[in-house]
Amino acid sequence: MGDGPPSAERTAGTPDGQGAGGARTADAAGPSPRSAAGPAADAAAWVIETRGLTKRFRGGQVAVDGLDLAVPAGSVFGFLGPNGSGKTTTIRMLMGLIEPTSGTARLLGRAMPGASRTVLPKVGALIEGPALYGFLSGRDNLLRYDSADPTADPRTRGARVAAALDRVGLTPAAGKKARAYSLGMKQRLGLAAALLQPRDLLVLDEPTNGLDPQGMREIRTLVRELAADGTTVFLSSHLLDEIEQVCTHAAVMAKGRLLVQGPVAELAAGARGRLVVTTADPGEAVRVLKEHGVTDVEAAEGRVTGSPPGPEGPGLAELNAALVHAGVRVTGFGVERASLEDAFVALTGEGFDVAG
Repeated sequence: MGDGPPSAERTAGTPDGQGAGGARTADAAGPSPRSAAGPAADAAAWVIETRGLTKRFRGGQVAVDGLDLAVPAGSVFGFLGPNGSGKTTTIRMLMGLIEPTSGTARLLGRAMPGASRTVLPKVGALIEGPALYGFLSGRDNLLRYDSADPTADPRTRGARVAAALDRVGLTPAAGKKARAYSLGMKQRLGLAAALLQPRDLLVLDEPTNGLDPQGMREIRTLVRELAADGTTVFLSSHLLDEIEQVCTHAAVMAKGRLLVQGPVAELAAGARGRLVVTTADPGEAVRVLKEHGVTDVEAAEGRVTGSPPGPEGPGLAELNAALVHAGVRVTGFGVERASLEDAFVALTGEGFDVAG
């Protein structure tokens, strides 16, 4: 980032920054979600709601394709997908930074981008990295952000800035020029800008980008604290581990389309767990399990894992009995709980970043 002024489309938490429900899945052949938990909740329950939201760029590239998204009030909502899946484009449409090609988006119950002037003062945002004046200190950057907010009381500006710096752990570096900040420090400063005022909604695009493990833990703790205070947090990430640790709800995007959305626990529960057998006879165990319908079998250091058979196949008790009958010395047998990663692989058939 250079020393010039911030671009409007990256502004965090200023009016000019145009710059709970059950699991819902999207058919691979079309974007329309279907609910696994009955009728949709009342529209007032959604802090973010989109219908058929689509963005096509010049040349016909479809970045977001028919997105139907519903973010419940009070949730920490993870917007998950690999880089290039359409997450940032979606966020930019939600914030009124770019116009959708078709479809609608509502924030806090109001249509965007038409209601930007009313809605955005209630929304804090960190999108595509913070936009900073490199020649100003961290503190002076926040003072400038705060002064651009017509709803901010100038009499308490200094206190707000000090509190925001403290909350993200930047008080010791508040007087340092922003150009000298590391990437992680810039992320923290951008988050501080989004927290200058109490917000009904906080939108964070890859907030842990550039942070070391300790910094990532601190951001996760901060997100939990904000949610406990009543702020809905919408957090995009390409890190499954991050989403699973901090989010109550999630949506998975791939190639511009929504694959699934719902409570994180339900998304993980939708994937079958993995069979785990501990044995001194891994070779024989692999043979027996394969013969009884277990797939994707792997063996390593006395531990054999695989995907259990479907409902029509043998049950766990029958599998265990088959191993014992074949003379396999079984010292451990069970099914590990499915993770969000398991759910993602089941949905897409491909791997994903787990921890960066």
